[in-house]
Amino acid sequence: MSEAFDCAKCSETLYGRKYIQTDSGPYCVPCYDNTFANTCAECQQLIGHDSRELFYEDRHFHEGCFRCCRCQRSLADEPFTCQDSELLCNDCYCSAFSSQCSACGETVMPGSRKLEYGGQTWHEHCFLCSGCDQPLGSRSFVPDKGAHYCVPCYENKFAPRCARCSKTLTQGGVTYRDQPWHRECLVCTGCQTPLAGQQFTSREEDPYCVTCFGELFAPKCSSCKRPIVGLDGGKYVSFEDRHWHHSCFSCARCATSLVGQGFVPDGDQVLCQGCSQAGP
Repeated sequence: MSEAFDCAKCSETLYGRKYIQTDSGPYCVPCYDNTFANTCAECQQLIGHDSRELFYEDRHFHEGCFRCCRCQRSLADEPFTCQDSELLCNDCYCSAFSSQCSACGETVMPGSRKLEYGGQTWHEHCFLCSGCDQPLGSRSFVPDKGAHYCVPCYENKFAPRCARCSKTLTQGGVTYRDQPWHRECLVCTGCQTPLAGQQFTSREEDPYCVTCFGELFAPKCSSCKRPIVGLDGGKYVSFEDRHWHHSCFSCARCATSLVGQGFVPDGDQVLCQGCSQAGP
């Protein structure tokens, strides 16, 4: 007598039938599928033993069910992305979720190098200086009315230029005659002393420190022989071709101040009325 050859599940004979052998015994095809086959995450049907099965993140699919949820393209042999548990081909993912390059208008593909600034996105090779057209990459740049400039191009195009050396002022600087100057360029025309933050005056548009201006151009006091400069509200008295500081304009004999008083010239000296009438 021959030994029984039955399905391990339904116990029906397997003689003359297709079966599948497992470690726990032989199974007829229906019992095998019901016992061991996975359920397709898309159609919820069993994935039979003779079907090509695809597996992704604990989910199983028929080959025909593993497709883009938007365009229904098969993803069996295509690159894809999972977004909120939905499978998307690269084209649909890019169309729905990827940024558009602000320069060329093309999609910035996932994983590609990109730059983002002010809510906009660029391919790395599209983010160029508006002046020299060189890629900005990780370099410092300056935005200006929708354009972007590398620092050298921005300085050459927009930064103020020193009235003396014509080079750009990148920081600091001073204003003289409504023009920008480097602090180190604003110096006395006579002695080259820096004038930034110091009191100074000018002659024929050239700046001079107080000392040089007094020595070169200011009239000399007929009494103390020092320059008479009008800075700080300084006052002086002039008579014919002679000049005096207010503090120096006094009677040569009694030293009485003659400012606002009558006086009498006596050679190189000036006298008050009293000393003049007193005689020599």
